[in-house]
Amino acid sequence: MKKILIGFVGVLIVGVILGYGASWFFQKNQQQTEEVRVIIADEPVRREIQLYFAAPTADFLVPEAYEVIVCDNDAECIRNLLMGLIAGPVSDNIAVLPKETKVLEVELDNDLVRVDFSRHLVDFHPGGSLAELLSIYSMANSLNENFPYIRQLQILVEGKVLQTLKGHVRIDQPIYADFSFSQPPFVPAVETQPVAEGDEGLTIEELIQAGGDSQQE
Repeated sequence: MKKILIGFVGVLIVGVILGYGASWFFQKNQQQTEEVRVIIADEPVRREIQLYFAAPTADFLVPEAYEVIVCDNDAECIRNLLMGLIAGPVSDNIAVLPKETKVLEVELDNDLVRVDFSRHLVDFHPGGSLAELLSIYSMANSLNENFPYIRQLQILVEGKVLQTLKGHVRIDQPIYADFSFSQPPFVPAVETQPVAEGDEGLTIEELIQAGGDSQQE
């Protein structure tokens, strides 16, 4: 009986040791598998796009490089692009959309994209003709630059078509890209004529008259 008891205890001890060893082996194997999964995880693929922000002078648009994660469909890519515009530039350029703005929905219809924004686009916009133009065409030009097949942008706010963005620029019709807003404003050069000796004290009218008399001679 004593031998049987000793044998039973021995078998029990061996079983405990084997069970502990098997448990340790499987746990270690699982940890190694998890570590391998972490190591081989793919990094998200990114691509560079061009976004249009206001120049530091705030009177025309300039392109700026921006990286976005490559997505599966164009609607999601367009959302990422617009969120980049909302986030603002990383340089000394000026943001064109209020940072509080949310992109509610993006809908593609051939060469037209409808974008539904939250009310923040209007409520937090500073207003003014030039500011509204830069905001609208920063979106239209950025979309056309990176998605050439998109030719028209329809802006909606909380699902509605508004007549203007902030009282100046109409947005009730689709907007086409216009890259003329990416040029500095034209300032005509002023030609100056040297003042002849003895003319320093003449008025503007007298100088014009003097110039006419000299041409007749």
